[in-house]
Amino acid sequence: MKNIEMLKVKIFADGADKDGMLEMYEKPYIKGLTTNPTLMKKVGITDYRAFCKDILTHIKDKPLSFEVFSDDFAEMERQAIEIAGWGDNVYVKIPVTNTRQETCYDLLKKLAAKKVKLNVTALMTLTQVRDVVASLDPYVPSYVSVFAGRIADTGRDPVPMMAAAVEELKNAPLSELIWASPRELLNIFHANDIGCHVITVTNDILKKLSLVDYDLDTYSLDTVKMFYNDAVAAGFTL
Repeated sequence: MKNIEMLKVKIFADGADKDGMLEMYEKPYIKGLTTNPTLMKKVGITDYRAFCKDILTHIKDKPLSFEVFSDDFAEMERQAIEIAGWGDNVYVKIPVTNTRQETCYDLLKKLAAKKVKLNVTALMTLTQVRDVVASLDPYVPSYVSVFAGRIADTGRDPVPMMAAAVEELKNAPLSELIWASPRELLNIFHANDIGCHVITVTNDILKKLSLVDYDLDTYSLDTVKMFYNDAVAAGFTL
């Protein structure tokens, strides 16, 4: 199955460029959006609150995740409560640990008790998945974001772990597993095949959706033409 409209996995756009976010928001196959401090820094955002609130004036009917940026759990809690108050569609991203590798599980319990919708991020082990699920309120909507792409960067196949994580999420009926940091379009279909609920995808990968089921002989010819045209444009001679 390669028809993007038939996929069960929900595609979330991942980015911080306002125009790009709004462009993706308009597409019916984009079911939500996420961002993070690194993406925001890359596009030159300096006023965190103003950026987030501006985006929320345009995006009100799809889930949108914003991340806390403190390294102190008490301050994370304060930021999370403020961010959660910005809109009913807002999910608060909490990193699985701080920079001292202290786990966020107690904070998750506090926030879940206050009915804050969470997006727990930067997970890379099944143990982390289990501990996060145990810390969530099973009846408060949340996301558990496993960085499958970064796992793949280490030479490990993330698919078996992600499949196991899908099973762990059954203990939290209103929580959904996110396949985060995909490296290629094919990861969307990997996520779909194992029953992963959500995959976050950057705009550069989303632009390749037009290639789904593209004829490979035609694609080969396109590539040959690209090499030829670039060589001509460069004025190469021998």
